[in-house]
Amino acid sequence: MSIKKQFIKTKPVCKVTFSVDAKDASAVSVVGDFNNWDPTVGALSKLKNGTFKGAYDLNKDASYEFKYVIDGAFVNEPEADSFKWNDFAGAENSVLSV
Repeated sequence: MSIKKQFIKTKPVCKVTFSVDAKDASAVSVVGDFNNWDPTVGALSKLKNGTFKGAYDLNKDASYEFKYVIDGAFVNEPEADSFKWNDFAGAENSVLSV
């Protein structure tokens, strides 16, 4: 799993690419504050090498809580900028700061 941030000089956004190595998975999504935690909106595309990938333009100077959904299981990003406890889920969420 990894996150790549590309700041765009001409716009107040950061292009964030989420990448998940899940060769045996049939579906992977990224869900979070930026897409109303909707797995259908956050569906990542599966590449031939088994990696799931997707890019999103997120507003700069903000933090977003998120998780991956891998075949229905919620998973944190180990390389997240930080983690935040979520009482609703009873677990920590990954935090992305851009």
